[in-house]
This record gives sequence, structure tokens and C-alpha cells, in this order.
Amino acid sequence: MGARSEQIDIKSLREHWQNESESVLLYRALAEIEPDERHRRLYLRLADVEAEHQEAFARLLAEHGVQVGGFRPSLRARFLVWLVRHGGSSTVLTLRIADEAHEVKSHLRERQTQMPSGASELSERVALDEARHMGLLIELTGRRGEPWHRIESGGFLRNVVYGFNDGLTANFGLVMGVLGAETPVSFVLLAGLAGLVADALSMGSSGYLAAKSEQEVYQHEIALEREEIRLMPEVEAEELALLYEAKGMPASAARQAAAQVMADPKIALQEKAREELGVVRNVGSPLREGLLTGAATALGALIPVLPFFFGRGPAAIWASVSISMLSHFVVGAARSLFTGRGAFRSGLDMFLVGLGIAAVGYLVGALITGHLWE
Repeated sequence: MGARSEQIDIKSLREHWQNESESVLLYRALAEIEPDERHRRLYLRLADVEAEHQEAFARLLAEHGVQVGGFRPSLRARFLVWLVRHGGSSTVLTLRIADEAHEVKSHLRERQTQMPSGASELSERVALDEARHMGLLIELTGRRGEPWHRIESGGFLRNVVYGFNDGLTANFGLVMGVLGAETPVSFVLLAGLAGLVADALSMGSSGYLAAKSEQEVYQHEIALEREEIRLMPEVEAEELALLYEAKGMPASAARQAAAQVMADPKIALQEKAREELGVVRNVGSPLREGLLTGAATALGALIPVLPFFFGRGPAAIWASVSISMLSHFVVGAARSLFTGRGAFRSGLDMFLVGLGIAAVGYLVGALITGHLWE
């Protein structure tokens, strides 16, 4: 078992050596075409640091009996060099930020696992260097924050709207299919209620799993931020000061405030999580999110069935179609809150979707029972 772990670590070290080698290649390519002397020197300095990392990983691998041999750039690296030389340096610079971010995250994760002798110290140094590189590259592109953090959140209203929409759309198609089969109204009610329960359970379980995954992501990112504060407090203090400055605080006051916050690791973690990761509250309970999504889905699924509780015949059918189509328009307009599109256009799109679902559902039901040909 130990030998297997060692082999996995060696493979990781070889990948790091290759990544550092390609970083040297790309930074030197950027320096070759850079007209600004200050930026050119910056790229060359970054290349020199990456070359030191490359040599360090090669020595570490040699200590474990692995000779890296000559460097052969990957097809991706060759393409990026070509892109740099043909006017795509800004694109490559953006990709370099993402690559450096990936390296930082990778080294921080590896420090929490079993590693070959000497690798832990090297990972710590490389992570710190790469984080500093991030500051320089982000300054060049005008971006902010740490791209190795990724946090997404659905939100209360979003879960309600999308759960409602799913229940409405799925059950409307089911009800219209049963109507197309020209079955008794009691079957419409039975099928509609069965669809309601199935949709609510499906969406509720999906909401639960999504919230649980989100909770795990938050916990991972907080743990990663805690490691960053421990490993590179100076870099984190500089970033916090920049965040304060961006809010209008004078530079000297921002640095002083950042230093005071960073003096207490617990307070620093809370502040960094709030300012940088956007964590201003605890992640919602997975059970609560599941129940909320399931209830919204059930409510949406109830709409096409509702008229059949109170009436029979064409009146109930047209009432079901009318309120379902109107609900599609309303929920489409509500979705515009998240998509940024106009409310009317978004509502019209969902109205047409509902109309298509009604037609397809009815035709499928009629085809299955053969009523379409009668």
C-alpha cells in the first residue's frame, strides 16, 4: 500500500515539473513580444522563479531515483506559444492566471496529504511564490480576488422559481398526454397526482443533494482559506488591504486595518471569507433546501390538475390549459430575474414552451391509444 502511495506522489511531482517547465516557456514567450519594458522584465522575473521551481522538482525527483530527461512541451503549451506570437497574448495571460491558480490550489491540497520526503517544504514554497505571481498577473489584467476559489449559490428565490417551473412543465405535459388518450377524468386526477408526487420527490432530493454539495464546497474553501492565512499571511494581508482600498478606504488606513485583522487568525478567516469569498452567512440546511424545492415543485405540479377537482368535461380541460399557460408566462417572467433577459420576452419563451409541451403531450397520448387515427 505504501509503495502505491509513493508512486502516486512521484507522478504528481513529475506533473509539477512539467507544469513549471511550461510556465518558463510561456513567460519567456510573453517577454519576447512585450513592448513595455517594465512588463517585459516582470515576465522574465516570473520565468526565472518558475525555472527555480523546475530545477527544485527535478532534484527532488532525482533523490527518488527518477530522471526527468529533456523537457518536451505539450501540444497545449506549443499552441499557447503560437498564440502569443500571433496577437493572442492577452488570452494567454488570462489562461496563465487560471493555470497559476490551479497550481496554488493543488499545492495547498497536497500539503494535507502524505508526500515524499522534502516535497512538503517545496510545495509550501511554490504555493507562496505562485500566489505572489497571482498578485502581479492580476495587477496586469485589472482583476481582483483569488481565482482558485470557486463558490456558487442558488438562493431561496431561485430554488422556488425553478422548482415551481419544473413541476408545472412536467405535470402539464403528463396531464395533456392523459387527456389525449381520452381517458376518464378520474384517470387524469390519478395520473396528475402521481406525477405531482414523483416530481416533488425527484426535485426535492435533487435540491437536498445540491445543497449538501454546496455545503461541502463552502467547507472546503474555508479550509483552503485557513491554510492560505497560515502559509502566506503577508500576501493575504496585502489582498485584504486592496479590498479595503477598493471600498474607498485610504491606503495607509487600509493596510493598518488589514494588519489588525490578520493579527488574529480567527478574525482574519471570518473577514477573508466575507470580503473575498462572499460567505456572509451559513450555508442553508440541505434538508431545508430539499423540502423547499420539493414543496415548490409540488405547487407547480398541482396547477394543471387543480380544475379537475372542481369540474368535469371541456370546462375543466380549458381551465387547466388556461391557468397552466398563464403560469408558464408568469414563471418565465420570474426567471428573467436570474437570466437578465426582459421579463416579457422570457415570459413569452416559457409560454411557447408550455404550448409545445401541451401539443406534444396530447399527440403522444392520442398516438398510444390510437385515438389520433379515429
